[in-house]
Formats: sequence, structure tokens, C-alpha cells
Amino acid sequence: MDFDDSQSEAVFRAEAREWLAENARNFSTEGLEAPDDGGDPEALKLSQAWQACKADAGYACLLWPKEYGGRGATPMELLVYEEEERKHPLPGHVFRIGLGMAGPVMMKYASEEQKARYLPKMRRGDEVWCQLFSEPSAGSDVAGLRMRAVKDGDDWVINGQKVWTTGAHFCDYGIMVTRHDPTIPKHMGLTFFFVDMKSPGISINRINQISGESNFCEVFFSDVRIPDAQRLGQVGDGWSVALTTLMNERLAVGGAPPPDFDQIFDTVCATELESGPAIKDASLREKLADWYVQAEGFRLTKFRTMTALSRGQTPGPEASIGKLITAKKRQAIASFGMDLQEMGGVLMDGGAVEDSAYQDAYLTSPGARIAGGTDEILMNIIAERVLGLPPDIRVDKKLPFSQLPTGDS
Repeated sequence: MDFDDSQSEAVFRAEAREWLAENARNFSTEGLEAPDDGGDPEALKLSQAWQACKADAGYACLLWPKEYGGRGATPMELLVYEEEERKHPLPGHVFRIGLGMAGPVMMKYASEEQKARYLPKMRRGDEVWCQLFSEPSAGSDVAGLRMRAVKDGDDWVINGQKVWTTGAHFCDYGIMVTRHDPTIPKHMGLTFFFVDMKSPGISINRINQISGESNFCEVFFSDVRIPDAQRLGQVGDGWSVALTTLMNERLAVGGAPPPDFDQIFDTVCATELESGPAIKDASLREKLADWYVQAEGFRLTKFRTMTALSRGQTPGPEASIGKLITAKKRQAIASFGMDLQEMGGVLMDGGAVEDSAYQDAYLTSPGARIAGGTDEILMNIIAERVLGLPPDIRVDKKLPFSQLPTGDS
């Protein structure tokens, strides 16, 4: 595992640091109250302007091949840039799903004409993309989806519902997987498309969350027509295309947003208990030690993943391990930070300490333990693919989808 910048990485870090120092101030979110979940038009405009600025300077889509407008950078250079960018108060990344998931899928499966049409606008943030996978009856079990796609001439007619689609209310396009044949096993009857989110027959309802945000949506399709030209992959090969998306998703959503160890450590050091300084309490120091180990473990595991990628190797399931650890850690830190604030821990607006960072994290962290793979799914992946434990017995593996037992059968 490499811990120090190579000579070329050090040069790249210096260049990125200098460019950010000159440009980031023009897009600063310091002092802005509106959450950047796409619900605020001005926040979205600021995000798009920042993305366009990065694209013009060659800092957007660093890993994308140069032929598609990327930099062709190494994974370590991406890590370096992200470290430097996090030092500035900049707009949230509403393009993460498009750039990290939809983009790679389009590069692999779309026609050259489609790549030339959609990838440049995706890269600059002119068009925002979402991912339409989960359904009311198919969350963690994506292959259990029911949305029907029926061929009609040169079109496909789509009917059904997707749910928990992040950003659907402001996105221009989406990638989605559908069921074209319910008479064969569930993984074999799927077909993948990309869709214009403004198509007739699509209706979108935002879901109000306990955090006060509403960036998750339910999306209804009623006789929506999609040209066959917008199919990605072969008919019946939707599961393979979906796996390409899911593999990229682990890296795209597997970060460690604050509050993390550094924030809770500072809070403990600044807190006075009736018995004296909180940092002198042995039980609190034990909690801090656990979180420090988890934070360092995640950081070093991420380095290991990036080092493997830089060497042209295939990384293992480290991203699944990282997400499993960091989502639970953030929830625990948020709860503990609120406890340290005592009665102040119930406040969010008007008088909240720490800018209500712990309160916000406490309300949003449960969703992070579901999005991008639930804790249970990730533990299954680790058990089967890392530890080599036998998989669960699946009596439904060869059954036609239409014969699978359901809650209403």
C-alpha cells in the first residue's frame, strides 16, 4: 500500500491546490442555508456552474477516458483531488450518480452517436442523471422488480413504479432496469434502458424525509414509450448491465461524510461534564478509540483500493466493507454528539450548537445505511465473497418470475 504521493501525484496535488485556491471562492457555499439536494433552484444552478468550471479546467470526470472528455487520470489522482476539494466549502455533488454510475454504463453500452450527444452535457452538468432501480417490492433485491416493458414496434411501452430515486425531481435523464419477460427466472427477464425524465406518462412525487429534505422520489410510469434505440445491452441482459452500475455505485457512494472522528474528538475536548472535562472520562475515551480505529481503517482500506486500481489490479470488496462501517459509525457519532449537548441536543434551528451538524447527521444517517446496499446485503457480500462462506439456499433460482411467491399470492 502506498501512503506518500509519487512525484507525479505531488505535482498534480500542487496544481489542483493552486487551481482550487484561485477558483473555489467564486462558488463558495459558506453561509448558505439551503440544502443542496436539488430542491432549491439557486443551489442547483451553483452546483452546475461549479461543475462547468471544473469541466473547462479538466478537473471534472477525472477518471473518464480522454476520448469522452475526461482527464484519463489515475485513481490516486482522483483521491488527491478530492482531498484538496474537501478543504473548501463547495456545492454538494448532485452529479455523483450521473458521473459515477450512468456515465460508465453509457460508455460501455451506448452507441457512439449517443455518447457524443449525452456524455459532454453530463460531464459539464448541463444535464443531470438519476438511477431508477428500486421499487416498492424490490429494494435490496433489485432483480425482484416488476416494472413491465412490452415491445411495440420500434418502441417499448413501460408501466410501473420506481421509488427512492434520488434527485428524480430535477434530473433530465435516468438509467433504469425493467422486466420484459416474467415467464423466465427473475435475473434473466430484465432489460436496461435510459429514459428522458420529461417523457409523457412520467409523474414524480417527492418523499418528505424526517431530516426535512425531500431529495428521494417515487416515480410512476404510465404507458411511457421509450425507443428501442435507448436500450442499453441486449434484451434479457439487463442484470449484467445493472451489475456494471452497482459495481460503480460502491465507489460512488462509499465515502465518509462528516461528522467523523475529528469532529466528535473536538466536541469531546470542548465539553465540560459535572465530573470535569469530558476527555478525562475513560468510557468516553473508549468510544473515541473505537471510532478512531474505524476511521483509520476506512482511510487505509480506501488507499489500498486506490493503490490496486493504480497498478491495474482488480480491487476486492473493500468498498462494501467501507460503506458498512462508515454509515453505522456516522449514526453512532451523531447520536453521541447530541447526547453531549444535553438539552441543546434537541435543537436544530435557532440556537443549535455545532450548526446542528450532529442533528442533521442523526436524521439522515439511517438512509445511508439503506442507499447503495443495506447493511444486511453488504454483510452477505462480505461473508460470501471475502470469507468464502456458503451462500443462502435459494429454492427460487430457477423458477419463472411469475411463479415466485409474493405477499399477495
